[in-house]
Amino acid sequence: MATISKRGDSYRIKVSCGYDVSGKQVVQTKTLKPEEGMTERQIKKELDRQAVLFEEECKRGQITAAIKFESFAELWFEEYAKINLRKISYTLLRSLTKRVYPAIGHLRLDKITSRDIQKFVNDLLINGRGKQNGKPLARKTVLLHLSFISNTFRYAITMNMLTDNPCSRVTVAKQEKKEKQIYTIDEMKQLFKALENAPLKYRVFVTLAVYSGYRRGEMLGLEWKDIDWENNVISVRRTSNYTKLHGMFTDTTKTKKSQRSTKYPAVVMNVLRELKDEQDKQRELMGDKWVESDRLFIADDGSPLFVNNPYKWLQKFCKDNGLRFCDIHSYRHFHASALFFAGVDPVTVSADLGHSAVSTTTSVYCHLFQEAQARTSSVISQVLDFGNDGKTEMKPGA
Repeated sequence: MATISKRGDSYRIKVSCGYDVSGKQVVQTKTLKPEEGMTERQIKKELDRQAVLFEEECKRGQITAAIKFESFAELWFEEYAKINLRKISYTLLRSLTKRVYPAIGHLRLDKITSRDIQKFVNDLLINGRGKQNGKPLARKTVLLHLSFISNTFRYAITMNMLTDNPCSRVTVAKQEKKEKQIYTIDEMKQLFKALENAPLKYRVFVTLAVYSGYRRGEMLGLEWKDIDWENNVISVRRTSNYTKLHGMFTDTTKTKKSQRSTKYPAVVMNVLRELKDEQDKQRELMGDKWVESDRLFIADDGSPLFVNNPYKWLQKFCKDNGLRFCDIHSYRHFHASALFFAGVDPVTVSADLGHSAVSTTTSVYCHLFQEAQARTSSVISQVLDFGNDGKTEMKPGA
């Protein structure tokens, strides 16, 4: 309940707002100075009215957020992010604090405005805070920063510390999308030809990446028990990742729908059998020094292959063989483009790629999807025969 006390020619309204995130009692005060000429009765009536309004503001939680953004964000990391997020997501968000904290970390949570956040976002887009080169950040990276800030405010609202998220009014200017680097069919044929003389491990890696469209972490997380040899089916159940904080670790898939099982042709299963035989021989040679991991892609001692090794090896391999190298993810793009241009529907492509929603697939591969749709429209012209008289006739046998 609010209490009112006189302080000189003004009055102070004091309200107990419970306790802050550190367990300390929070008391909020508001000072009012009556207008000249007001009677004591009018002053009392106005003070009572203001006390009720002020107490209502406190009940809505506006006052309990008298904590700096950085301090509360650290609580969010400890109380929510560490428990609910994947390790790789947690580490990514941690890295964003290097830019967020210097900008708004010193400001009180309840004093940060949409304008404060908008200025920070614009600064990232225009002036740049690139870690390596200082250039403007990509829109996707800027959105990650905004998402982190928004998640912190959303948690404060959940804890009844705020009623408004200032990030809801912040906009991130659109940038021209860079066209995805996708191998052509001829380039892919050249790559496979060159791989005939490459180490079996990387030949299998590229083959499986192209035929499956798996993410890098999904590829490196595959274990021999995930292969159903009888039915030629491979199941994705986990990922292999690395961060400076956690080192090499096994994690869950990106989404639940990323856990999927797919049947593959003999060309894939045959090279996998070759790889299995090679590993079995290597295990015998290593003896006690062998590290049993059951992974498909391993180091010489049997331990899981380091996540960056395929990228580095393939980059050098392409350079040595005069081939264009995009990146590991480009094999996934090639896989998706091949499916679209073969007429496979978006729902099936989405399931094949392990996307959480079909909208993700059509958004990421919007250009490819539109081109594939345009190709399907040509089917109509094949069915309909436009004669010289302008009339349309169904083609025989259509």
